[in-house]
Amino acid sequence: MYKKRGFVTLSICLYMGYSAVAQITYPMVDTGVTEFYSDNYVISKPSIGDDFYGQDATYTGNQPSYTDNGDGTITDNVTGLMWEKDMGKKMTFEASFSKAEQSKLGGHSDWRVPTIKELYSLIQFTGQVKGAKSNILFIDTKYFNQSLGNTNIGEREIDAQTWSSTEYVGLTMRGDATIFGVNFIDGRIKGYPKFNKKSRAENTMYFRMVRGNTNYGKNNFIDNGDGTVSDYATGLMWQKADDGKSRNWEASLAYSESLELAGHTDWRLPNAKELQSIVDYSRSPQTTNSPAIDPIFSTTEIKDPEGNSGQYPFFWTSTTHLDGVNPASGAVYIAFGEGQGEMRGQLMDVHGAGCQRSDPKSGNKNQYPTYFGPQGDVRYVYNYVRSVRTIKL
Repeated sequence: MYKKRGFVTLSICLYMGYSAVAQITYPMVDTGVTEFYSDNYVISKPSIGDDFYGQDATYTGNQPSYTDNGDGTITDNVTGLMWEKDMGKKMTFEASFSKAEQSKLGGHSDWRVPTIKELYSLIQFTGQVKGAKSNILFIDTKYFNQSLGNTNIGEREIDAQTWSSTEYVGLTMRGDATIFGVNFIDGRIKGYPKFNKKSRAENTMYFRMVRGNTNYGKNNFIDNGDGTVSDYATGLMWQKADDGKSRNWEASLAYSESLELAGHTDWRLPNAKELQSIVDYSRSPQTTNSPAIDPIFSTTEIKDPEGNSGQYPFFWTSTTHLDGVNPASGAVYIAFGEGQGEMRGQLMDVHGAGCQRSDPKSGNKNQYPTYFGPQGDVRYVYNYVRSVRTIKL
């Protein structure tokens, strides 16, 4: 009887696992990256065991694929989401919901303001930016119309962020209510103040409406009981706990490539879109005293640059972020703790837990953390790793 029950349970688990993987509801769209980089420049494709092996372009996922429906809408053939081609003018957060509710674009009446995970599915890291000036946009402009900031009225080119429906559960800056958005000009996720600090009027920003696949962005985690967590919504298996060590980008690639865990040896450093898929935007150090990730995972607690406890690391991705004078020198990370920065001599959460920024790939560990940019983004350079692999049937 015991053996029979065990066999039935195993059969059910195998069947359920197959069914869940076969019906992926949150498919990852590849970043589009095909070039290979060291920590300073473009390189030829590394071989297994070479320095910088395992970066984004090493692994090819679902390539971006769109259909222009000829009626002002674009269908994403990977995610099943349908998008508004042209965002129109900037508007307030509240006005965007009215627009979605009233829209009949393409003959459809079920438009909505996208979540940050839905919106991030459109980003492509073939883009490039140099400070506040755009070189190549981080969205496919063959299908999507994307404005730049209006420099004639004092805006920077990068001041054309696209907001989502996802509100930060904490506060940024000096107590600001905050909306998460994707900047397709400079390739980042940040939290943006909902209100103008001086006038208290609502800020305005761009919104791109979406419809279809209402399960997109919803995880389906299973703790496998062997140090791994499977997400059957995406078809990815994750390292449950980071190893508590910080590394530069090259060492992080090597760590994931050499990892042996739960009988698997095909681990890798996740790309930007894969890692962002496991952010839990309902959690933050401010509101849940936890990182912005499902508590099924274990995450090392760290101290911030001022020695305060209760913070959580930035985690490296395998994706190079082409920005600045030396565009190959930085890589994308996801902040599972606060997106801290130093402004006017005060350390604060400037962009929210769950933001996506970038760090230099290498540097003298004794010279970090430091601060960079107009919001004084904290730069650790030595960040943490949570490895991933694709579930295979």
